[in-house]
Amino acid sequence: MARLVARIKILPSDSETDIEVLINNLKTGIPEGMELKAHAKEPIAFGLNALVGDFLLDDAEGEMEKLEESLKKIEGAGEIQVITISRQSVKIK
Repeated sequence: MARLVARIKILPSDSETDIEVLINNLKTGIPEGMELKAHAKEPIAFGLNALVGDFLLDDAEGEMEKLEESLKKIEGAGEIQVITISRQSVKIK
């Protein structure tokens, strides 16, 4: 089965959210079979950062919805925005 890479921007739930704690929560809080492959901080404003993560998941019906729902439930995560979805073999810039 093909694998997908979903690049998702995750805004912190509030200004006090520690991005490093959020990263650890993401690694342990996403469903089995999915993986946080890479991540980077993206400045928002006034010292606040968002997290942009590349998540690996199976190319199957309902997998993307399952990932989005799990991200919304993670402690420290606020709004999420899907930036791109691509097959794993394609490099995302």
